[in-house]
Amino acid sequence: MLFGACVANADVINVEFKFTPFTGDTQADHVESVPGKAKVFINNIPVAERDIEKQELPVLFDEREVSPSVWIPVASIGPVVRKGKNSIRIEFEPSQSTPYNAQFSWASVTDQSSEKNEGGSFKSTNQTGEGKEDKKATGRVLFEREFVADFATDQVWHHYPAVASVSDEDKQALVGLLKDRAEAFKPKFADLYRLLESKPGINLAEARNAKCLDKAYAAGVRMSPPSPAELEFVTTNHPEVVVKRKDGPLFQPDKAAFNKIKGDEMQMCAGVLLSLIYPPQLIVVHKPEGSWEAVD
Repeated sequence: MLFGACVANADVINVEFKFTPFTGDTQADHVESVPGKAKVFINNIPVAERDIEKQELPVLFDEREVSPSVWIPVASIGPVVRKGKNSIRIEFEPSQSTPYNAQFSWASVTDQSSEKNEGGSFKSTNQTGEGKEDKKATGRVLFEREFVADFATDQVWHHYPAVASVSDEDKQALVGLLKDRAEAFKPKFADLYRLLESKPGINLAEARNAKCLDKAYAAGVRMSPPSPAELEFVTTNHPEVVVKRKDGPLFQPDKAAFNKIKGDEMQMCAGVLLSLIYPPQLIVVHKPEGSWEAVD
């Protein structure tokens, strides 16, 4: 069932999902998270991966909601979210084969608060459409749900035809795209600054003035694309194709050179910019005229 309903005269501005694998009783004050790896997919596109460690988690409120191990605010995920109907999938693989519980919850966030009458007392909230699903598991567990995101920005490439397969010619073109991205890391970094213009939360003028990329380059940092044999091309039943390295992040700069960047603030600045320009995977689409374009 789709959700996205909101209080009267209020607009939905976000949808939030939470996931926790745990052992223990939710009637107690605390439970214990189950170690393992969680993967999050939006519209079949991998958007997050997290290692969950064993730790004590509080059980919150009268609803006995377990504090989340994974929290997904959809509005911050980026352009893979469609205006309208979307899907989310969470896959969790525990590191041990013992029985556990898994809780998956969701809520829409609105731009106005409303009041609920609960047992004679009023509670103010800006959430609506709350729900949750609980499962008992021993091994791998999976949750799927559809949701509506009318707050998302409609992208031209959302309406391209779905890519069913990637040919050898396509792979060659995509290897070239990665090579061009890697070779763009050179003074004066014009192509990279243009790329950063579309990234939210980045003060581009400040980054330019600080010369974070220049300092990284001067320290010996270089970007090398993986070889064709190291690459994997994943179709999604949508226009997007995910280009990833079979083992590890797509681009892997020399850590020893990165550590030569002087100053913690400068290292952090360079690290943030490089992580945006050279993400762990690249999402690409096939344009109508035949060329490939990165939309990360």
